[in-house]
Amino acid sequence: MDFSTPEEIKVKPEKKQEEKSSDRNSPSTQSEKSASTSNRAVNDAQKKDAFFDKEYLNDVKEARKLVDDVNRQLSQKIAGKGDFEMPEITTKGENPDSIKNVIYSGKSNIHYYLENRYHVSLRNPVYLAKGGGKITVDIAVDRDGNVVRAEPRASSVSDPMLPEYARSAALRTVFNTDHSAPKIQTGTITYTFVAQ
Repeated sequence: MDFSTPEEIKVKPEKKQEEKSSDRNSPSTQSEKSASTSNRAVNDAQKKDAFFDKEYLNDVKEARKLVDDVNRQLSQKIAGKGDFEMPEITTKGENPDSIKNVIYSGKSNIHYYLENRYHVSLRNPVYLAKGGGKITVDIAVDRDGNVVRAEPRASSVSDPMLPEYARSAALRTVFNTDHSAPKIQTGTITYTFVAQ
């Protein structure tokens, strides 16, 4: 049981507070607190710096990988449309009367018109396009059967590369030799590209 008076009870806590505050104000205690706070701040800063340093180094590593990848891709040779191998449809060994104005059906449908001539080698265009459509190419063919000029006609196809694919295939097409034909004979090749 406590026999102290209420006044005594009040005094006791104040003394303890005074003792605590006098301890806080002592030079040795303040320097210890200052050192502790300083050490804690340094440790926190080092932890943050270590985190940021690690994150920074990861970012630098990823950036270097990206630069290396871009440089590798830029150093590769870009394939031109002439580099693509086009399937060849030949008429070797066939009766010329049976192959005039042949229609080829496959990934691309091809129909040509060159009066009194037939194809020896008809190239099926290789194309990378989501769209499809019909492209007619005006061709000029010499007596030896070589296509010396190919100009795609204006069309409403959505993919601007399809006329180039058609032109490239037309220039690789070879017709039969005909020394009685005009020096330069004109005709057409129509390519129907199937949407992929």
